Amino acid sequence: MADWQTILLKEDFASDNVYILELNRPEAMNSLNTQMGIDLIECLKEIQEKPDLRVLVLTGSGEKSFCAGADLKERKGMTNEQWKKQHDIFEEAYEHLRNFPFPTIAAVNGFALGGGMEMLLSCDLRYAAEHAQMGLPEVKLGIIPGVGGTQLLPRAIPVGLAKEFLFRGNKIPAPKALEAGILNGISAKEDLLEDTLEIAKEIAANAPLSLKALKKSINTGLETDLNTALVIELDQYYKCANSEDRQEGILSFNEKRKPNWQGR
Repeated sequence: MADWQTILLKEDFASDNVYILELNRPEAMNSLNTQMGIDLIECLKEIQEKPDLRVLVLTGSGEKSFCAGADLKERKGMTNEQWKKQHDIFEEAYEHLRNFPFPTIAAVNGFALGGGMEMLLSCDLRYAAEHAQMGLPEVKLGIIPGVGGTQLLPRAIPVGLAKEFLFRGNKIPAPKALEAGILNGISAKEDLLEDTLEIAKEIAANAPLSLKALKKSINTGLETDLNTALVIELDQYYKCANSEDRQEGILSFNEKRKPNWQGR
């Protein structure tokens, strides 16, 4: 396993097929610098091949910040060319996160601003501590979100509400984000990771081929018309129906035991 400079991969829950990816720049509110972008690309590419991984949980180090967005101190004085080169790295990192084959869950333990909010929006499920705040404040800095914010937020909540959050650029408290539909749930800060991992372990106990097929069917189907989406669903259905795991699922049900998934 690689030793990344800005992130930690925790395997405490590997026996339950859940891995924790922790952003680890607490001194900078876990803000996204160039090295973190590189580390995320390398990590996400490497761990998606791990045979025992079924759910990935993302969180931040400490209790203050999940990810405060791009590191503006690093960006100070960058030329347009340097800015573009860095942004290319960020784009690739977020693409790997959005396209991660298994379910991803954000455990938002504090501020999630700019690229930090885009990171949680790039995950499949999102839970936050009660004190967490999130937002896309780019309009206040003379730019707009550039790694998915203007596209992911209107797909997650009503368009008018998404536009309001984007146009105003204000912080959104966790309870309001839950009400809006950005979050799946909120917890006390001391319970957030444990609560999130309970959900992650429940998901990870299911058939890995089914989890991958569900994610691909949903994400791909949402981008097309209903008839095409149903064809996509059927294709994924038969990939599962023709698998050894489908046979194991039926057998274990009848034998009243836990299934022994093989992922094939």
